[in-house]
Amino acid sequence: MLENFSCQMTDLIYAEKDLVQSLKEYIRAEEAKLSQIKSWAEKMDVLTSKSTSDPEGYLAHPVNAYKLVKRLNTDWLELENLVLQDTTNGFIANLTIQRQFFPTEEDETGAAKALMRLQDTYKLDPETLSRGNLPGTKYKSSLTVSDCFGMGKTAYNDGDYYHTVLWMEQALKQHDEGEDTTVSKVEILDYLSYAVFQFGDLHRAMELTRRLISLDSTHERAGSNLRYFEKLLEKEREEKSRENSLNKTTAATEPVVQSGTYERPLDYLPERDIYEALCRGEGVKMTPRRQKRLFCRYHNGNRNPHLLIAPFKEEDEWDSPHIVRYYDVMSDEEIEKIKQLAKPRLARATVRDPKTGVLTVASYRVSKSSWLEEDDDPVVGKVNQRMQQITGLTVKTAELLQVANYGMGGQYEPHFDFSRKDEPDAFKRLGTGNRVATFLNYMSDVEAGGATVFPDFGAAIWPKKGTAVFWYNLFRSGEGDYRTRHAACPVLVGCKWVSNKWFHERGNEFLRPCGRTEVD
Repeated sequence: MLENFSCQMTDLIYAEKDLVQSLKEYIRAEEAKLSQIKSWAEKMDVLTSKSTSDPEGYLAHPVNAYKLVKRLNTDWLELENLVLQDTTNGFIANLTIQRQFFPTEEDETGAAKALMRLQDTYKLDPETLSRGNLPGTKYKSSLTVSDCFGMGKTAYNDGDYYHTVLWMEQALKQHDEGEDTTVSKVEILDYLSYAVFQFGDLHRAMELTRRLISLDSTHERAGSNLRYFEKLLEKEREEKSRENSLNKTTAATEPVVQSGTYERPLDYLPERDIYEALCRGEGVKMTPRRQKRLFCRYHNGNRNPHLLIAPFKEEDEWDSPHIVRYYDVMSDEEIEKIKQLAKPRLARATVRDPKTGVLTVASYRVSKSSWLEEDDDPVVGKVNQRMQQITGLTVKTAELLQVANYGMGGQYEPHFDFSRKDEPDAFKRLGTGNRVATFLNYMSDVEAGGATVFPDFGAAIWPKKGTAVFWYNLFRSGEGDYRTRHAACPVLVGCKWVSNKWFHERGNEFLRPCGRTEVD
């Protein structure tokens, strides 16, 4: 799927440019052809005006008689061939070649959902998105009535009536403002009225349906819906009347909503509100007292010989659990080389099914990733060794270097890096134990969004190119530190590249020995 991978979508930009050039060549050829036909038509118009004014006198001249026969037998045939000449071949051939790289219906749906994800996470109303008023953007772009209608249809087809209402309302608003479009108000109102009905707002559903019928009195479904809504409303009134006559207090079975305002439905993620607030930079629990416990220092990896002369700058990001950031971990040249190696291998990132242990794609992890081995290029081994020197942990039992790309709306919702007790076989095939620590390299700056957040204790860490963050997933006892549940926030503007190394337990028993308690 392409919806989140704006960094790779640059190829589509150039493909579209090539198609435009091909289309221009087709237009030039078509114009040259029409110019020839027009010239012939003008010449024949003059000639036939003259010949039809005095047919017998005109044909009295033998040359005119000959030329008439020749024209009708030969010249008009040549014109027919010119008219039938197909100038589309080059353009159609190019379009056919390029089409194999075009996004699919699934990609378009994914892109629409990515916009809705950004809309929810960063509390952006449809007007803001439609007008393209986003922070950090170099180019401004807006959504048309047709685009907004497409967003609404995507939500509708997914059974998501909350976003259906928002985007159909925006489409209707822009339509009412006089924007030129091929989408009719009837089409918009058809979707909007039904979506509103799904929220139990009968009065507004009827109001919208009546407006639809005023525009198209022959719309059968609207007429049928209106009669159905009226019956429901009448039934509702009768029930209330019956209850009032019995002096009973009516208990509300449906949430009371203001007309046109609906609550976003709850979903599967319990910490959704906390997670999204942190992504917006809200609710970060960095108190002045905690801030005083955070320091900067030079880090030499416990006097690692390689780092004594050139130690790394280390900065505390959080005190407990301890999260640190290292500066100048990767150079621009190394980052570009790693990206160059990863790009051809990027594939939709997967997660391990806790029940089956099988890797599968999931809506809560939207990115592309690839794995690099040291044999791929010397720079991979160099980066691996540097992470080993900084952490004091061995890379011999660590997983391969994973490179991930998050484009538009790319995210990884709250998750654990280590395997829990209910999934003991997650890393069994590796034979190296659990993931003891995570080393995360930021390989790009992000204009807006894309933070790494920890909902459990309210931390938000923002990407900064060339830096890396490190934390332990397990206590020294081997027990999982459940506070390290973290997430990669959706990228609002820009493109996010990261690489990470997961260190495992085996081989690190003496490098990070057990503590005296379960939570050391």
